[in-house]
Amino acid sequence: MNRAGKSIVLIGMMGAGKSSVGRCLQQRTGLVLRDTDQIVGEKFGRSISEIFSKYGEKRFREAESEALHGLPVNQPGIVVTGGGIVWREENVDLLQRLGTVVWLEADEATLFERASRSGQRPLLQTENPRKVFSQMLQARRPLYAKIADIRINTAVLTDEEVAVAILSKLRRLRRNPGPGSPIPATAR
Repeated sequence: MNRAGKSIVLIGMMGAGKSSVGRCLQQRTGLVLRDTDQIVGEKFGRSISEIFSKYGEKRFREAESEALHGLPVNQPGIVVTGGGIVWREENVDLLQRLGTVVWLEADEATLFERASRSGQRPLLQTENPRKVFSQMLQARRPLYAKIADIRINTAVLTDEEVAVAILSKLRRLRRNPGPGSPIPATAR
């Protein structure tokens, strides 16, 4: 699989630490940070919760795809995505073209605890948020696994430790690309 971009693309469930790890990676690499949720929020002039409330999940997902399509493929950066971005096949293709896809994962209990801390997650505003979260995680895990070039378990690591682990794995991939490596030849 040949990837055109050189970005580090963070995927994973809400609560995995994508935003905070993205900021750590930005500080360590000096690369531009592009966060699809932030781009969508700026477009609407509202928080993600307000967008879900006023326009619904379908419109949010459309705007999320538009934000992703607006990212430059040939400019290296850190790309932070929303947890549900993998639902659309067009998004998956673009995520892979942007660069190396890194899945930040953790066990369900850790993810749920982190995701529910703020009380601001629109998809958890239900009668049984734990059940909804579990169903989302079970549905999304195979999608994350299918497209991830690198997997990092964030359950017991600090954001800085996760960033260091990502950069270390990227260096190893670039030094030892195997057949069908997701790392473009220009990065080898």
